[in-house]
Amino acid sequence: MNKKPAYQASPSNPNIQEIQTEPERRVDMPYAPAMRVESPCGLLFISGATPSPLYHKHPHVIAEHDHPNRIEDQTRRAMETIKTILEHEGLTWTDVVKVTKYLTDIRDQDGMVAVMKEYFGSWTPASTTICINQLSTPGARIELDMIAAYPPGK
Repeated sequence: MNKKPAYQASPSNPNIQEIQTEPERRVDMPYAPAMRVESPCGLLFISGATPSPLYHKHPHVIAEHDHPNRIEDQTRRAMETIKTILEHEGLTWTDVVKVTKYLTDIRDQDGMVAVMKEYFGSWTPASTTICINQLSTPGARIELDMIAAYPPGK
């Protein structure tokens, strides 16, 4: 195997490494083209988070799902949900290696990315954005799921 050096490693987990094939173009990208996870490392798969509360009744009680309209506010709610899961597991944003973003309106992408940057800072996990017809509750415009890697010994 001819593995090239990574662009950067996570400050919280050196087993997670950002791959940039054109490092000089990194400033143009809100995500990494790829993330390398070295073993030994456990993975945490985080279910999709929406602007709804993490714990809510099923079947849904619509009164529990009072979403703000702005994509920035909806993104912040979803990120706060994910933050509680990461913190519960002793992980940080720089342990996240993959993000899948579901939007009901692709024009919301820039507002979503701006809020996510508040949480991730300069860390840019691998990422996919998908535009879909609708989400689980009326008015929800975003859902985020993530994969994080545990540092050795955690």
